[in-house]
Amino acid sequence: MKWKKFRIKTRTEAEDIIISSLYDIGLEGAQIEDHVPLTALEKEQMFVDILPDMQEDDGIAYLSFFVEENEAGELLMNGEVTSQDSIVKAVEEELESLKAFMDIGEGSIEIDETEDIDWINNWKQYFKQFYVDDILIIPSWEKVKEEDKGRMIIHIDPGTAFGTGMHETTQLCIRQLKKYVTEDTELLDVGTGSGILSIAALKMGAKHAVGTDLDPCAVPAVEENKEANEIPTDSFDMMIGNIIDDKEIQDTVGYEKYDIVVANILADVLVPLTPVIVNQMKKGGIYITSGIIDNKEETVVNAVKAAGLEVLEVTYQGEWVSVTARKN
Repeated sequence: MKWKKFRIKTRTEAEDIIISSLYDIGLEGAQIEDHVPLTALEKEQMFVDILPDMQEDDGIAYLSFFVEENEAGELLMNGEVTSQDSIVKAVEEELESLKAFMDIGEGSIEIDETEDIDWINNWKQYFKQFYVDDILIIPSWEKVKEEDKGRMIIHIDPGTAFGTGMHETTQLCIRQLKKYVTEDTELLDVGTGSGILSIAALKMGAKHAVGTDLDPCAVPAVEENKEANEIPTDSFDMMIGNIIDDKEIQDTVGYEKYDIVVANILADVLVPLTPVIVNQMKKGGIYITSGIIDNKEETVVNAVKAAGLEVLEVTYQGEWVSVTARKN
């Protein structure tokens, strides 16, 4: 089997958002090359006694995406025939839109060809079950161990949409949800992705969740993960659209009806989102945000305060920040 390789030169801090954005156009299973030092957890997960020597981190990263090429030389993406030029154009448009609110570096694209690599599925070997405190998050193809059967268990297929829970920002949000979710909670999840945060909240006892996302792929992703976690259909509603500037979405979501709003998205998106989303929150409602790199903490805190919210807590994991606030 032949594969066409699209390799993007970018910056390490832009890796996650580029992978997420390019998933929206059908590119999956990114190969990441960078010189970011390994964390203690990553070193443990390598299961080797002698670690390889790493070059000094220069902030440069390369992201490679692989698209299947059939015997006729046609490229197949999401089961449909496409062309190299179409893919390049779509990637360039996504990268250009990201440049408006973050530094993605050079953003150049190299194209190569390789054979006999199942990049869509082989990457799954690197996604293993893990814990967020007392919660087990496990991919669909792994079995729950006997000793874990008494835990809260969340089944997430990371091949369906961005958001497996392994990223620090998602873990920060889950920990904050544990503090504030009650059996009466109405939750709004902005930037739902795989649905992991809403599913976690519902498993914690929340009454109902509404998710919004820009990516239509989030709808089947959420449905699959709802089914995997035995979430009743009417407990979690999903809609596609930009709640920041789409009045129809704002109206459909509703006003002053949510006990908790959670938004695990970029700091530069949280800034315009926050003054809008306060209208969806009940008085006394909790606003949980993450996706904030540490040098953007002050920007988000200022935006939260400017919207009239009271900052309750700022929490950290690695280089990432979560800001939790309340509407008084």
